[in-house]
Amino acid sequence: MLHSDTRRLTYNDTDPAGILYYASWFPKMEALWSDFLFCNGYRQDQSLATRGWTTVTRATQCEYLVPARLFDEIRLELRVGAAGTTSFPVEYRMVRFEDDALVSRAKTTIVLVDGAQRAIRIPEDFRRQLAAWAQ
Repeated sequence: MLHSDTRRLTYNDTDPAGILYYASWFPKMEALWSDFLFCNGYRQDQSLATRGWTTVTRATQCEYLVPARLFDEIRLELRVGAAGTTSFPVEYRMVRFEDDALVSRAKTTIVLVDGAQRAIRIPEDFRRQLAAWAQ
């Protein structure tokens, strides 16, 4: 795990039956990813100007495995997978703090793009950083 955050579920996240509301999880995952990048010196608001590229999400998937109740504390965990030519996966786990139950797992595919929003090869310096994070 590279980065994590713990959040208490609100009614926006789940209903009284423990059914997770899918639309509330993706913003939490994106916030964890943005915070991780920021903490590691990669500011998304400056990346295009300073590096000539930025990141966009190309694909998402999420599996909901067990119910989570209102006010459960959930630990969101982030991992980075092996990079391809222009993209790499970011993997997430949502774990209930109380019993360490895996509530859901997700993956986003991140692509590097230039100012015209065209996919570009991952630059070697960033590729090395991704490889270090993937270990």
